[in-house]
Amino acid sequence: MKMINLFQRTKPSTRCYSLAVLIGIIGGIISAFVKSGTEELMPPRLPGAIPPPVDLLKQMGIDVTNMVYTYSEQVVNYGGNGVHIIFSIVCAVFYGVVAEIFPKIKLWQGCLFGLIVAIGFHGIVLPVLQLTPPAWQLPVDGLLSEFLGTLLWVWVIEIVRRDLRSRFTKKPDPEFQ
Repeated sequence: MKMINLFQRTKPSTRCYSLAVLIGIIGGIISAFVKSGTEELMPPRLPGAIPPPVDLLKQMGIDVTNMVYTYSEQVVNYGGNGVHIIFSIVCAVFYGVVAEIFPKIKLWQGCLFGLIVAIGFHGIVLPVLQLTPPAWQLPVDGLLSEFLGTLLWVWVIEIVRRDLRSRFTKKPDPEFQ
């Protein structure tokens, strides 16, 4: 059996960092909408629970009650959604830049990275920041929602990254050059 070298690097001359950042911004925005849609279909929290992005803003002393707009006669809070979108953009930019150097981050069409993010944030960072209970105290359906939503989210980032990179550069990914 052949061992996978997770730290295999691409040739520096094949990397496109500025394009990776631009595509990361685009993919981050699109995938944030996908993640929000997943959470609408499979709510990750019990009714009445404060979403972690809203709780984070409250812990930072930011009043989210007035961070609203009306769309289609419905009041929408942009505070929590804004944190989700910014998080998605930052992760997508990071993913795209790292993919330019270490192509194995794209393993399973990005789902390896998605698993790392899901475990890292939902299993470690959010509980440490006291934004959620520890993973073992969360309902199974909430964990399933977060993991499936995160995998779909990163898969969309990878699809956007791969498609736009090849369209802009007219070349395959760096490891194939």
